[in-house]
Amino acid sequence: MSNRNFKRIVLKLSGEALAGDQGFGINPVVVEEIAKEIAELARTTDLQIAIVVGGGNIWRGLAGSAKGMDRASADYMGMIATVMNSLALQDALENAGAATRVQTAIAMQEVAEPYIRRRAIRHLEKGRIVIFAAGTGNPYFSTDTTAALRAAEIEADAILMAKKFADGVYDSDPRTNPDAKKFDELTYMEVISRELKVMDATSTTLCKDNNIPIVVFSMDIPGNITRAAKGEVVGTIVRGEE
Repeated sequence: MSNRNFKRIVLKLSGEALAGDQGFGINPVVVEEIAKEIAELARTTDLQIAIVVGGGNIWRGLAGSAKGMDRASADYMGMIATVMNSLALQDALENAGAATRVQTAIAMQEVAEPYIRRRAIRHLEKGRIVIFAAGTGNPYFSTDTTAALRAAEIEADAILMAKKFADGVYDSDPRTNPDAKKFDELTYMEVISRELKVMDATSTTLCKDNNIPIVVFSMDIPGNITRAAKGEVVGTIVRGEE
């Protein structure tokens, strides 16, 4: 799929991406670099940009529940972690000159707007970058599901998944298997049936049902977010059959 013409995208950033090499917390230098690239993309194109940020750099719900914490409580803590990341990214984006709004799925009116679909779309139409925080507002759902759900709701043209330590989708982990094969293109059904590490099955199925392409690429390479958003062939694309 060499000719991609995206007008509205959802950019999915992992929480780990904001931590940089330290592996935890929020690294201000890394956040600033990411924000500058996104702000420049918004300034130099008419692309409408929404962002979903994970929270794994601060808290992982599954890890917490595995240690005996109630799963719902652990997941809610993870949702709050995504709000912290979203506010950090918002601040960096605005310092880089971008207009932004954070919308949360859990009411936090002192720090962000509640998620309202029509308001989000209006912000995008006015050229503001919208950051969706607090997941779906429900436990047992990942931020991948949030990205798929919000992309469907705002009628995005694609989900761009910026990965740390991976430049696409492989048949096995390239960090442990030097013979791992990278895919240039995959169908949704191939991802689901082969249990490839793109998104969880719920998220992939939601993208399939709404025909939303998923572009998986490395954010460790400077400029890759811009290249993917402009439609250049980077990483792996997941889509329906021709």
